[in-house]
Amino acid sequence: MITEQAPGKLYIAGEYAVLEQDCPAILVAVNQFIRVSITKSKSTTGSIHSKQYSQDSIHWVRKGTKMVIDNRDNPFEYILAAISYTERYCIEQNVTMEVYDLYVNSDLDSADGKKYGLGSSAAVTVATVKSILHFYNVPFSNELVYKLSAISHYSVQGNGSAGDIAASVYGGWLAYQTFDKAWLTSELTSKTLSEIVNEAWPGLKIQLLTPPKGMHLMIGWSQKPASTSRLVDETNANRAALNGEYQEFLRASRECVLNMITGFEQSNIDLIKTQIRVNRGLLQHFAQINQIAIEIPRLSKLISIAESFGGAAKTSGAGNGDCGIVIADKATNVAALESQWQENGIQPLNFHVHQVKLAQ
Repeated sequence: MITEQAPGKLYIAGEYAVLEQDCPAILVAVNQFIRVSITKSKSTTGSIHSKQYSQDSIHWVRKGTKMVIDNRDNPFEYILAAISYTERYCIEQNVTMEVYDLYVNSDLDSADGKKYGLGSSAAVTVATVKSILHFYNVPFSNELVYKLSAISHYSVQGNGSAGDIAASVYGGWLAYQTFDKAWLTSELTSKTLSEIVNEAWPGLKIQLLTPPKGMHLMIGWSQKPASTSRLVDETNANRAALNGEYQEFLRASRECVLNMITGFEQSNIDLIKTQIRVNRGLLQHFAQINQIAIEIPRLSKLISIAESFGGAAKTSGAGNGDCGIVIADKATNVAALESQWQENGIQPLNFHVHQVKLAQ
């Protein structure tokens, strides 16, 4: 049996703006994983099993090179998209298709099944792409896994930046700028996947960052799951009406994140903390003009407690629930801070930055 894994992620800064080209964000991969195991089927029927995504398995048969699902109520959209595009790529490499069983297991949910907001759809996409490539003995690099995963994920989600895909593939701390989605959509109609993954993608930038010594990332969970896709849809609908303010938000977010990247390059924790607070303010204003709730009361409490201990804090990701992040240093009393979080219904998550080792 072959097993591949992909880590979850957290956004540190640049949310919402990262949906647009030339607007960077900073993300980090965390040591909570989705694992996908694959083994050749002992029959003509393959299966996909996941305790997290469904109480039941779905079943499929092979008809030529096509997978045919015989379960109409299908909760495995990201997995199936990853299989579809990865197998399409493998077929272009003259690989013979086989029937197999997939087993999916996830650390990215709480004990009672609530999502932490660590990018489970991205992580399961990446782990599935890697497992299929491994199963068919197709050599793969970070770049190939990223591009196949981004195509698969975008085909299902229809929005998003694929920054969470990059974090799950490359690991560690990274600065990210999204690709030109209109370009990719056009390419998919006229070129093979092999051609597309070997092209330079307009706008795409992935830069690994080294955190300053003494910088500590803290994560607090609001215990309220949020829907990223729904929030992105709501803000997308407002773009035209808010054109001037939206463009100013993009400009300010870009400046903030570029300054934060400088903080990493100069090992300047104070500069990073300052820009975390700037980014929080930008997101608060963005929420106000879009009439959406990004910083719900429990996340505001998480932030105010962290700030009282000298940490720089903000929401992570789309907001409206999920997690908040804190950039702390050696002067921060982590134990006392976490104790106050717990008293206010905020669960500290003792996750750490995960470094991925993959052939480049």
